[in-house]
Amino acid sequence: MKRKGVFFVLLSAILLTLPAWGQSSDVVLSSPDGNLSIIFRTAAPPRPASQANRSQSTPEYNLVYEVKYNNKPFIIQSGMGLELEGSRVLGYNVIISKSEFSEGEDRYSLLTGRTSAVADKYRSVLLDISEERGNRKMQIEARAYNDAVAFRYIVPEQTSLLQYRLISEKTEFRLPQDAMTYAQVLPNFRSGYESEFHKVPATGLANQGGVASRYLVGLPLVMEMPGVGWAAISEADLENNAGMYLMNPSGSWTGYWFESVIAPSLTRPEVAVVGTLPHKTAWRVIMAASYPGRFVETNILTNLNPECRISDTSWIQSGKSAWDWWNGSLNKEGEKAFTTETMKYYVDFAAESGLKYMTIDAGWSAGNIYTYRETLNVPEVVAYAKEKGVRVFVWAHSRNVWNQLDAAFPIYEQWGVSGVKIDFIERDDQAGIDFYYRVAEKAAKHKLMIDFHGCSKPWGIQRAYPNIVGYEAIIGMEQSKAGGRDNPENRLIIPFTRMIGGLTDYTPGGFDNVTREEFISRMQSPMVMGTRAHHLAIYVVYESPFQMVSDWPERYRNDPSFEFIKKVPASWDETRVLNGYPGEYITIARKRGDDWYLGAMTNWTRREFDLSLDFLGEGNYLAEIYADTSESEKMPKQINIKTSRVNSKSKLKLNLASAGGTAIHFKRVK
Repeated sequence: MKRKGVFFVLLSAILLTLPAWGQSSDVVLSSPDGNLSIIFRTAAPPRPASQANRSQSTPEYNLVYEVKYNNKPFIIQSGMGLELEGSRVLGYNVIISKSEFSEGEDRYSLLTGRTSAVADKYRSVLLDISEERGNRKMQIEARAYNDAVAFRYIVPEQTSLLQYRLISEKTEFRLPQDAMTYAQVLPNFRSGYESEFHKVPATGLANQGGVASRYLVGLPLVMEMPGVGWAAISEADLENNAGMYLMNPSGSWTGYWFESVIAPSLTRPEVAVVGTLPHKTAWRVIMAASYPGRFVETNILTNLNPECRISDTSWIQSGKSAWDWWNGSLNKEGEKAFTTETMKYYVDFAAESGLKYMTIDAGWSAGNIYTYRETLNVPEVVAYAKEKGVRVFVWAHSRNVWNQLDAAFPIYEQWGVSGVKIDFIERDDQAGIDFYYRVAEKAAKHKLMIDFHGCSKPWGIQRAYPNIVGYEAIIGMEQSKAGGRDNPENRLIIPFTRMIGGLTDYTPGGFDNVTREEFISRMQSPMVMGTRAHHLAIYVVYESPFQMVSDWPERYRNDPSFEFIKKVPASWDETRVLNGYPGEYITIARKRGDDWYLGAMTNWTRREFDLSLDFLGEGNYLAEIYADTSESEKMPKQINIKTSRVNSKSKLKLNLASAGGTAIHFKRVK
């Protein structure tokens, strides 16, 4: 991977002389295009409901920030601070003693994902914060890009603090008005982030039933503020930290603001994060856009993560994978058989179809994750696959990886395994986050790629460790085996929410397409709601460098619509969102080499789009179009496949059936 450093050009250093008490002067950081800004100051905190409620610990003033987008309030004055063990909040009764501005450009390559080359300019500021009535210090580092602002806390080495022991973080996100949110409400801090994103006003997330009934909101949180714009709150670079959640603590139907909640430690819940000094928190990221599709295109989370830490990345390759688990480990005769011969059958299918990978899922190991059962000889399957030009992933439970990583990964390398699918992590406390980094680093030493399942949301870690090629944290197609949670409405919310972090391992490829009325959930040979064209479009819409081809191989054989899956790449040079609205519809065009691919999807509503092809640029293209027919709503397997010669001046009319879609391969004509 080619890497270029982040360049900083010092603009100015401004020393702020502040009064002993009261509100400070504003420190304003604007984006390169001037449309987005974040402002820091010290100010009096919100007054309690009554003077009697003001405790002795209530600060006279504290550190706050606000965000403006297109000169409109985007985040209004919101508190900041760190509650450290055994002392008052660091951020209360403070002054901004210094602000140092600079600018730079994130310029780097991505091995996998939505783009292959990134060049994003930003402006930054480093604030020195000092206590007025104490001797503790901290810093705030902030950046302003054209599509996002971000900040993080830095606690430097100092005689008044011997260790970083975080109880809670006091970052607030106060909105100028009630917003329509797309919020993933999670049951607790031990989930796999597989809950729906609910469309609900921010006031609907207010905690009106006390602490016990608080809604725990996972990231990212996406919001629409009519007349202002779209916002998304997330975080980046979590190394040495714990995951952040949000809660609306207002307790009132008139309250529309959120505060940060850091995942508590499983072993010492009274302290969330422990570390040495200096300590940097994760970046708090606020994205801004005039349309929600911008969140699909942004690289802000990888921008805010460290550069690639793997010197030789030649063994890391994106690709599609045959997979036995989703369809029930059916063999060629359609019988469930979790055996060596069945896995060779899937290897043969991968080789015939031009798929790079085959994934052996749960059930192959016995007692530990480096001993295979007699019925499934993993080294034999891997050797067989190598002869066929296919690489193999194996499944492992996170509990076993946690304890057996040092023993298992060298053995996987000896067997010739290419990657590990690690499942049921279900934690993002500090030790849980550390697990992701330990796994990625150890895997890189043994040339193993990683696909995380049952996991937290992604935060851009794939820039530092591009051997991380998959992330679940999604209501995926596996839910069709158990019920109706995997449906067209859910699929149309995913791109604007979960997919902000990329690496979306939804596991597509269901070819038993049925109507909503015909759908029956079943564990073996499952059905899927939505038309054939809808499911083909997923391969373009959902960003996944390690993309599954999930159904039974016999469903694909001699089916002309499978040709699109065989051809579509799993990683991209460029991404364009042509239209879209959460839960409703989306059209995305992605480029790889000289060719473009397009995916359009809708929910249960029929739609027509007149589509300009100006994204194609110069030259002529042969468009291979996979579209719904007039009968697809009643017979979802029906698909119309045709070709058309087009160029950048052409227009196409897309007719999407209910739960339908369109998939197109634009092949450059030389």
